[in-house]
Amino acid sequence: MAKNPNSKSKPAKRDNSMYGAMIVFSAGFLAELYLLVIRRYYINGVVNTMLAWHEYLRTFAILGAAVLALGVVLSAVWRADKKKRVVGWTLTGCGAFLAVASLLIRMTQASAVTLFSVIVPVMMVLSVIWAFYERECSAALTVMSVSLVVLWVIRRLFSHVTLGMPMRVCAVVYLLLLAGLAWMAKNQKLDKFFPGKTDLLPIYIACGLSAAGVVLGLFNAVLAYYAMGCLGIALFALAVYYTVRLL
Repeated sequence: MAKNPNSKSKPAKRDNSMYGAMIVFSAGFLAELYLLVIRRYYINGVVNTMLAWHEYLRTFAILGAAVLALGVVLSAVWRADKKKRVVGWTLTGCGAFLAVASLLIRMTQASAVTLFSVIVPVMMVLSVIWAFYERECSAALTVMSVSLVVLWVIRRLFSHVTLGMPMRVCAVVYLLLLAGLAWMAKNQKLDKFFPGKTDLLPIYIACGLSAAGVVLGLFNAVLAYYAMGCLGIALFALAVYYTVRLL
């Protein structure tokens, strides 16, 4: 009996996905540890430690920006080598987290710590989803997860004096990104990522529900809260459906 020509490629792809998930899990563990230290000594610390960490966060933000720049450069230099390129991407992600998290925590204190304490575990779970689930499902769940974070930010910063307007601008940009993703999927601009026979309906649903939720959230913080609940139920239902299919 002839061997299936694809029998060797699928395990290799799964191994690469698991390797990426392990990297994300390791980085996520370190990120959560960093956030716990900040919560202990900056958010809930005494005056002296709070003042000291206020300056430390500036240093960490600068350090993160430097690591981010190094990761971008190495990713470009090693773009032809898959193993080395992963190192560049890892440095880019770690640098971006350290820079953005440190800067936002310095600006908004406890709110930013809570936000990143949610984002990090979500990223860890999504890395496992991308390792095992179908691509269209993984993309849809990622879009809906990001949208939940966006709605959470909208709800928290809706009435903020200085960050309210920038938040609304970012939300509009996010809506444009959702529209662009749906347009690219519809016009077969993502064929290299999604095979020709892929059912793109989950992506359309995710983009549509996410866009509706964000639009409602821009009108009222209470609407953003209910939109989060509805989007969370839809995300859970989609995850259960594809989990049953996977089993």
